[in-house]
Amino acid sequence: MPFLDFSKISIWLNELAASHDRVIGNLNYLFCDDEEILRVNREFLNHDYYTDIITFDYSGKKRIGGDIFISLDTVRSNAAEINVDYESELLRVIAHGVLHLCGINDKSPGERQIMENNENEALALYESVTNPNKNEI
Repeated sequence: MPFLDFSKISIWLNELAASHDRVIGNLNYLFCDDEEILRVNREFLNHDYYTDIITFDYSGKKRIGGDIFISLDTVRSNAAEINVDYESELLRVIAHGVLHLCGINDKSPGERQIMENNENEALALYESVTNPNKNEI
């Protein structure tokens, strides 16, 4: 796993949730390998395939929370496949979990486009939160 500044990520995720009129409650990220995410997928969802993320939603009305499993193996292979750096893909997947908890789905083609647009906005928000003076001279 690459170095991530979890204090910055926390600020970013709180801003992301707020942009969807939500606040973060108890949110747990569980980083694992492909075999562990396959086990979780089989045991809890009856799915027999690898995935980059599984989100268990324990949210209330406006307060989001949950357990988010992320397979670092799949994130790494997806990053290579779409030719982006690993950290950027990991940040996208981290945001993806919060977006699910905010009520954004990605099962149908139309929903996938909406999710992708929200992921792109989340990554732009990450840049503005973590590099607020980037565009200043």
